[in-house]
Amino acid sequence: MHVYLYQVGSGGRPLLDELHSERMRPVEIGPQFFNGDLRLLNRAGHDSHAFLLSAGPDLIDQITRLRRAGCGHPILVLRDRADPENATRALDAGADDDIVTPVRALELKARINAVLRRAHGHAADSVSVGEVKAFFDGRDPEVSGHRVKLSRREHMIFQQLVLNVRRVVSKAAIYDAVYGMSDEQPFDKVIDVYICKIRKKLGQAAASGHQYIETVHGRGYKLDAAETEMRPVAAAG
Repeated sequence: MHVYLYQVGSGGRPLLDELHSERMRPVEIGPQFFNGDLRLLNRAGHDSHAFLLSAGPDLIDQITRLRRAGCGHPILVLRDRADPENATRALDAGADDDIVTPVRALELKARINAVLRRAHGHAADSVSVGEVKAFFDGRDPEVSGHRVKLSRREHMIFQQLVLNVRRVVSKAAIYDAVYGMSDEQPFDKVIDVYICKIRKKLGQAAASGHQYIETVHGRGYKLDAAETEMRPVAAAG
């Protein structure tokens, strides 16, 4: 999971280490970041990135700039002490959460995942597609009742398909979500390789043998059930 991390002052190393401990990938940004073309953040696939903003004098302006640029990313405010009045202002400006530090990365990750899954129309912590039960909290999926072990990179790619279940996700969107935004993607074949690995694991675990990840030529990939699983059963007689 990529997160943009803005911290006021020095001494931010403990938070960086904490984020890395949960395999989050923080990208440190400074005040100048908010003066750039923030519309670039709206690129498909980049909406799975989150912002962790340290409360400072420019916080409300930073949140406002992000939201006015059309950024739908999760925005979590980090402050060193409870401040209900300013927390309310941040939430009213468009922040998704306001948290008093110190806080464990495990909790931050859960809060970000909650915002992301709701933004994609998922209320529960998991979604079932045929024989596949996929989780939004980083757990390995279950297929036909059995856990299927995915690598860290496979998890990141599979998560994009799960968030957009039954919808086509472009290769570029997956690449951006996993590797970060880039205008050129010379290594996008790596996505094909990982998709093949995930597809094979799902198919081997599924009682039906269905691989669940469909390649939509020229468009991308889609996580979906087999047609026979979706077809209603005809009434007897």
